[in-house]
Amino acid sequence: MTILHTRNRSESRSFTGRRAIALLFLLALALRLTVVIATADLPIGLDDMFQYDMLARSIVAGNGYRWYAEEDLALVQRYIHYYGLDMEVPPDYDPRGILTSFRPPLYPAFLALVYAVAGTGPRRFFAARLVQAVLGATLVPLTALLGRQLGFSERASRWGAAAMAAYPLLLLYPLALATENLYTPLLALSLWAVLAAGKRGRMRDWALAGFLLGFTALARSVVSAFVPLVALWGWAIARPRRAGLQRGAMLILCFLVVTVPWSVRNTLLHGEFTFIESSLGYDLHEGYHPQSTGTFNADISFELFPILDDGERNRRGMELFWTYVRADPLRVPYLMVRKLGYFWGLDKRALLYFYSNDFFGHWRGELVVGALLLLCLPFVFVAPAGLAGLALARPRRESALAALLIIYYVGIHMLILAEDRFHVPLLPLLAVLAAYALCDHPWRRATRWQKALALLLVLLLLVNWGWELARDWDVLRALVGPEGNHIWLSY
Repeated sequence: MTILHTRNRSESRSFTGRRAIALLFLLALALRLTVVIATADLPIGLDDMFQYDMLARSIVAGNGYRWYAEEDLALVQRYIHYYGLDMEVPPDYDPRGILTSFRPPLYPAFLALVYAVAGTGPRRFFAARLVQAVLGATLVPLTALLGRQLGFSERASRWGAAAMAAYPLLLLYPLALATENLYTPLLALSLWAVLAAGKRGRMRDWALAGFLLGFTALARSVVSAFVPLVALWGWAIARPRRAGLQRGAMLILCFLVVTVPWSVRNTLLHGEFTFIESSLGYDLHEGYHPQSTGTFNADISFELFPILDDGERNRRGMELFWTYVRADPLRVPYLMVRKLGYFWGLDKRALLYFYSNDFFGHWRGELVVGALLLLCLPFVFVAPAGLAGLALARPRRESALAALLIIYYVGIHMLILAEDRFHVPLLPLLAVLAAYALCDHPWRRATRWQKALALLLVLLLLVNWGWELARDWDVLRALVGPEGNHIWLSY
């Protein structure tokens, strides 16, 4: 009877937990749909968004993976003429547009699927935002699943999911044609699949994880170099080691099954090996330019932006990158530290750009301050608590993989280019780690060195944010002034 009673109580808690996650999902969906419907006629406003839209329309039109068709090219020409530049149009230019490999294909393909159903008329952005609202809401169950796979309590997993349901920045993301809308759920799902494969040890689970990581890389290729690290992790936790080799091989094979066909297409297009995208030279040029501080700068980007031949742009960017490094190698560590700061920066860059360029009209100063606080404060809470939770976690294979992902993700952006939006894909993991730190009280059994590490990480974040506010203080003051919507900040 005691065993039966315990089982019934456990099943009741499980049902209650699932119901709570379902309600949180509905809340997340309702909040996102409210934002999307309230801004139904909002246009798009960044180069990235225009490029994703071009690619999606080209796919729907049956023209393949092309951008800068005649109409779009004329629009861009007018834009960059303002800066005294001209697009470098290839001599064999096709009016349908230029075959490209600059952007990974999955997000434009996703938009194309939406456009195929909703049409490519003026309402296509609204249709895409509706679908992206649903995608964003899936972060709720995905975060809860991540928490359980990491070995956290059901309570911590629910609170992590609740944070994703109402996180202000994520409520706004469906408005943007941005890869984060697809990439963030895919990364969370891939991490869950790898953790599940590590626990079950079945080859089909490792195959699923490989396939999911492949699709995640097709959304944003920066995750690609994480795959061999996952295989190494799988080998390290396996008993016997030979089984780990087989599982790692299965993971990598399935990853390559998904990604290699696109790489073959790009390689044939450029006549030299090209993986998922050909933007590395462009990004490294941006990240190591003599006038760069390690983050995106619109003025620097215009040096390579007019080059429409992806292969030529990538080659020129790589040549310039090596020129910069050879000319001043001691500057590289400085730039890496700056990139680390930008990666963990406050979530204000998009608001500064859109508001200062009169995208929303004029707001009272208190409203601007309120919007900044609403966007920045959640990260000020989640990031320190999340990193502290990771530092205080009991050393286990699951927490090791979470640490490996965060270290890899930060490190790869320190090597290339960083800005605050690049930490967005880590928010589900950071949120559930923060909930674990607050709900499961890991400090009670943590060692002294773990507590010291947690304190150090929190202090470093606070120092970084203090320096960031001091650096941007004049801009912030101008933003809340009477002409704040007309100070024309670049992105």
